[in-house]
Amino acid sequence: MKGSHKIIVQNKRIRYDFEIRRNITVIRGDSATGKTALVDMIREHYENGEASAIELVCDKECTVLDGRTWAGQLSMMKDSIVFIDEGNDFVMSDDFAAAVQNSDNYFVIVTRDAIPSLPYSVEEIYGIRNSGKYGSLKRTYNEFYHLYPLPEYDQTIKPETVITEDSNSGFQFFEGICKRNGRITCISSQGKSNIFASVVSQQNRNILVIISKAGIILAGNDISPHNLLSLQREAI
Repeated sequence: MKGSHKIIVQNKRIRYDFEIRRNITVIRGDSATGKTALVDMIREHYENGEASAIELVCDKECTVLDGRTWAGQLSMMKDSIVFIDEGNDFVMSDDFAAAVQNSDNYFVIVTRDAIPSLPYSVEEIYGIRNSGKYGSLKRTYNEFYHLYPLPEYDQTIKPETVITEDSNSGFQFFEGICKRNGRITCISSQGKSNIFASVVSQQNRNILVIISKAGIILAGNDISPHNLLSLQREAI
């Protein structure tokens, strides 16, 4: 499965309207924000269809994965959007990580904890909020919002320092480019766990951080505690 997929799921009391863009989307937030209600509505619609009184609009099949038989269930799911509610400990397992890697499904995972075994982006971690678009006496409208937004740039930024997580061929590649461009310093963090400290050590410079083939640019005035936290979560 590729690309973005819009999902609308609603009944007479509540409506969710959101879009997922990557194969792994994480939903976090406090209790009573509607996370489990969303998963329950997906499950009820999948099991009972129109008889559930829930309307679901999506170009892909939406289903729920849970319980001890998750591996067998997942083996039967193809080209679908799979929702997983919190409390399913298999999400943290290496077996699940391997299954995700070999799957053509998208996964929407409700969890309050980081999942170090899965390669998800900080830009795909969301909370759920009530936008109030329908008013207090009508259907409650819920939407996703980024928990850790990174700054966006509409102009060229020239880094003064390039930090790579790789210390081997990746570092050598970017080091060669930096040398050809003159004044750009290239350093290796010696692994993802050291990226946070490497950025802090270069706080007064414009930095390009290379993490797992992705690039994150931090200008000097962007290196705030909030953005450093976002970067640290991206590196997990």
